Amino acid sequence: MFNLNKRFMSLGPMQIILILVIVLIIFGVGKLPQVGEALGKGLKSFKKAQEDDLDEDKKEKEKKDSEPKAVAEAAPTAPAAQATSTAPAAEATPVVKTSPANHE
Repeated sequence: MFNLNKRFMSLGPMQIILILVIVLIIFGVGKLPQVGEALGKGLKSFKKAQEDDLDEDKKEKEKKDSEPKAVAEAAPTAPAAQATSTAPAAEATPVVKTSPANHE
């Protein structure tokens, strides 16, 4: 018939006025500016912490994204290194293999 979540989660003008009247009765007129200041500082601190957390997450993500690129750029693959070599193959140092039987 009706959704209870929407009904309880929405605040209309009458509910806001009722909350303000209750706060006024509990804290009184003299402490109302102090309560407002404390709420403002709390909200500011919460928003700052949330933004710092999001910035930290972005930095970590960028760091993870940039690491594979840096490794790929720093270490060329073996076929690419051979293809770009300017030394002719005839100048390579020959490797002489000896069998263990010759040394006995």
